[in-house]
Amino acid sequence: MWRDLAPIGRSAESGGYRRFAWTGADADCRDWFRAQAETRGLAYELDRNGNQWAWLGDPSAGDAVVTGSHLDSVPDGGAFDGPLGVVSSFAALDELRARGARPSRPLAVVNFGDEEGARFGLACVGSRLTAGQLTVDKAHELRDAEGISLPRAMERAGHDPEAIGPDPERLARIGAFVELHVEQGRALAETPHPVGVASAIWPHGRWRFDFHGEANHAGTTRIEDRRDPMLTYANTVLAARKKARLAGALATFGKVGVEPNGVNAIASLVRAWLDSRAADEETLAEVVAEIERAAVDRGRRDGVEVRVTRESFTPVVEFAHDLRDRIAGLLGGVPVLPTGAGHDAGILSASVPTAMLFVRNPTGVSHSPAETAAEDDCLAGVTALADVLEGLACR
Repeated sequence: MWRDLAPIGRSAESGGYRRFAWTGADADCRDWFRAQAETRGLAYELDRNGNQWAWLGDPSAGDAVVTGSHLDSVPDGGAFDGPLGVVSSFAALDELRARGARPSRPLAVVNFGDEEGARFGLACVGSRLTAGQLTVDKAHELRDAEGISLPRAMERAGHDPEAIGPDPERLARIGAFVELHVEQGRALAETPHPVGVASAIWPHGRWRFDFHGEANHAGTTRIEDRRDPMLTYANTVLAARKKARLAGALATFGKVGVEPNGVNAIASLVRAWLDSRAADEETLAEVVAEIERAAVDRGRRDGVEVRVTRESFTPVVEFAHDLRDRIAGLLGGVPVLPTGAGHDAGILSASVPTAMLFVRNPTGVSHSPAETAAEDDCLAGVTALADVLEGLACR
């Protein structure tokens, strides 16, 4: 499975993956998922929001145990973030069959669409729509860098955009959702354990900073006459690092657009996106507020207007304690640790009991072609997931 999936959407230049929602690479990943389901005799479904499901047992029976993750990527992302969870889910079902396990509850593997938000700027679109955390109106407003709307992209890919929306009936069929994911950090690397269990997801969000200055000639405009938004932006990046470090939080400007984007032109607009995360919501709010204040204060000195828009926010997620503790017990007391990364499991946690398994990442690198995990650890993850599914679904 890993060999078949590995070439899809991989850039020959960077070695990273560009599997963006509703593109050709995404379609190829979806074809792969469907083929895996059909090869195993699983009932295949495509739901109203473009999420894929592969069912073992009767989906309508209710109280299902669902596992899976996503197949899309960030720009030039790694091979493991998302796909490891989907591949491991199919492999875990294979392991259950090899053991002769007899599920008493329906089992399913899911591939949630547009988890990374690389194309339309909002993470976890498929699961947010399903859980009703993204309204249909807001979904229709989403645009990619070329101005193509989410509905138009879905339509071009053969999916009916008029069908999208909350799916409470589907969620009501799920008794538990367990997502396996490569660890995005090095906590497990400091332990002898290849697998861990998530305790919580830090609150996190995305904010757009618009720095409005004045376009002018780079070669003729005196320094004292400039209203250069690039200076304000640069100072804000440094301020974000400082404020986050002092608060024990995280703040990153990872995406930026410049107008008119000419080598010999002073910019009229710098638009940048802040990703910030912290252990609690109060700290996160304070850090973002301090970054905004630093931007506005510097903007006054530079003659630059600063506008800040919150584009998304996910509150702290405490995974269901009883499910989390039961899984940790099934796995013999593996480490239980928090994460700063968002996941579909976090979105679904408001609607169904959810839990997560992490597979050790020796370098801690993620969202990069250097992302990796040892084969033995990945196989340990499959075994752990199979143990969890057997413990939850085979009574």
